[in-house]
Amino acid sequence: MIATEKLQTIVRDHGEVVDTSGNKIGKVGQLYLDDQTGDPEWVTVMTGLFGMSESFVPIRDATLEGDHVRVPYDKDMVKDAPRIDADAHLDERQEDELYNYYHLEGTTGDRTDMRSDMQERSDVRGKTDDAMTRSEEELRVGKERHATGHAHLRKYVVTENVQTTVPVSHEEVRVVREPITDENIDEALSGPDITESEHEVTLHAETPVVEKTTKPVERVRLEKDEVTEQEQVNETVRKEKIESDVDDTRRDRGM
Repeated sequence: MIATEKLQTIVRDHGEVVDTSGNKIGKVGQLYLDDQTGDPEWVTVMTGLFGMSESFVPIRDATLEGDHVRVPYDKDMVKDAPRIDADAHLDERQEDELYNYYHLEGTTGDRTDMRSDMQERSDVRGKTDDAMTRSEEELRVGKERHATGHAHLRKYVVTENVQTTVPVSHEEVRVVREPITDENIDEALSGPDITESEHEVTLHAETPVVEKTTKPVERVRLEKDEVTEQEQVNETVRKEKIESDVDDTRRDRGM
């Protein structure tokens, strides 16, 4: 069993509680002692979002590892323990409920009520002076980062029809008749007088020739911009108030 003095130091410094596998469960909240023996019996662990919930866990089989308290239970079991007000005594019914949950042996008649070590010290101070301590809850708001979605770049191929106009040319044949003149009479009489002959002319035409090439035209990438916006948190906190009742008693002095 861990010594009470060491546990009180852990409570004061808000040391951490880890489970049987070394996973962090939360910070130590309060230490509960047996009213009769004064031995440590329970600690509360601040769990939940921002540690605003407390779970009871037995301390009898816990071990101290530096400023960590290792308990022989897993994290989920501790977080799912019965919810009990951590600012008051543990009565027999509540303690039975916790003992049954953690499968611990013992009967109600063998145990005394538990009180938190913090409350015990407060009671002692109340007997030695006339002051009263007033406490209040403080709202602690933090931030956690989590994924909200995914963005993807995907490249795929589409086919589209491209139309363009290309000028092309071709040759056509036509018959040209020239009258005989003094200038061309020699050429006209250079062949036989009467004969049969053929003359061939080759015709040409242009046709479009299509060629496709690939070239890079654009670079595309994803960039993330961080946008900060204000989100309102609405939560209730408790605080203690102290009122005084003063009796105004005047004694008769024979007037």
